[in-house]
Amino acid sequence: MSSTVQVKSGSSRWVRKRSDIDIMASILSEARKGSRKTRIMYRCNLSHRQLQVYLKLLLGMGFLVSRSDLFKTTAKGHKFLDAYRTLKALMT
Repeated sequence: MSSTVQVKSGSSRWVRKRSDIDIMASILSEARKGSRKTRIMYRCNLSHRQLQVYLKLLLGMGFLVSRSDLFKTTAKGHKFLDAYRTLKALMT
């Protein structure tokens, strides 16, 4: 689940952090037609270390495939995205 943290500036604003599932969905969306690591990293606002962890996870689950230096979402990854979007729609 996503968590909230108080902003360090001392204000009473609360900031919502992205959950692992939100980050995975973001990566899969970016890689729908094929993307390189750098593009995914910048578009999904991830550090290189975070990107490595999530790519390894998504590749291991069969949601992504790596062809030469491109990452592409698989049919299983597209099913995950559909389910993710459906769940998000139900929550709002």
